[in-house]
Amino acid sequence: MFARDVREGLSQPGQKTLPCQYLYDDVGSALFEAITLLPEYGLTRADARLIRRLSLELPSYLPPPVAVAELGSGTGSKTRAILESLAQRGPVTYYPIDVSCSALAHCAQELAAFNVTPIEASYLDGLHEVCSRRDGQTVLVLFLGSTIGNFERSAAQEFLCEVRASLIPGDALLLGADLIKPAPCMIQAYDDPAGVTAAFNLNLLARINRELDANFVLRNFAHEARYNERHGRIEMHLRAKKAMKVCIGAARFSVDLRQDETIHTESCHKFHAEQVRDMADAAGFECTAQWIDEEWPFAESLLVR
Repeated sequence: MFARDVREGLSQPGQKTLPCQYLYDDVGSALFEAITLLPEYGLTRADARLIRRLSLELPSYLPPPVAVAELGSGTGSKTRAILESLAQRGPVTYYPIDVSCSALAHCAQELAAFNVTPIEASYLDGLHEVCSRRDGQTVLVLFLGSTIGNFERSAAQEFLCEVRASLIPGDALLLGADLIKPAPCMIQAYDDPAGVTAAFNLNLLARINRELDANFVLRNFAHEARYNERHGRIEMHLRAKKAMKVCIGAARFSVDLRQDETIHTESCHKFHAEQVRDMADAAGFECTAQWIDEEWPFAESLLVR
């Protein structure tokens, strides 16, 4: 699948692309963890501040017992405060959902004080499994961070509709979304002076070299972050510093790149708070509560089916 997706993305007649999920191999994941600690990247800290704040209020919206399904849980590091708060009101079962077996194992170990049932699956397949296991429980779906911003706008709306279709009335989705702020602030968050985000982006080419027998020369590419105002998104690109031909052995494919041509690797859509509420309404949710961080504009929205 990796080889197929790389071949398909680099064969585009216009803008060449690479799917953003392939940024996160072991090296990429470690680099992203480093990005979240950078002073320029305020998103993760804003998310954590809001989770600490809203966890105190969350139980009042969700009748116990509760099954918590976290989409793309990783190690579940942000979730402890929510689980602790819900557990004060009644039994809680936690279902971390991720495609990484090692992340799920770490999650189960870190949150062993709770009833943890890891599910190695995609977002929606994992959610369907959780909902099929419900036993008189209210289901709370967590989609934290701003992963919804990695979807194209239409795909994000469709995803919310698919999540809603898995739920029954009274179930809820806690959705994180990064909000629009001044463009220079957003760009610096994705193009830090220390070059960590550049290393994260360039590692995608290194991964293709390692896993698909390609011959990308990393020094011949530059990391670029741009704000696309029309689409309300930060775009990450890799720009070819000179014309070249790259061979990708495992894909049985070669690609010609012109000087200054770019490969689009990730889109990070940003939102106005009311846009999140409108998306929820269009998907058949009611936005029952919305918490916004003022230091780094970011929203957590509780959407009830």
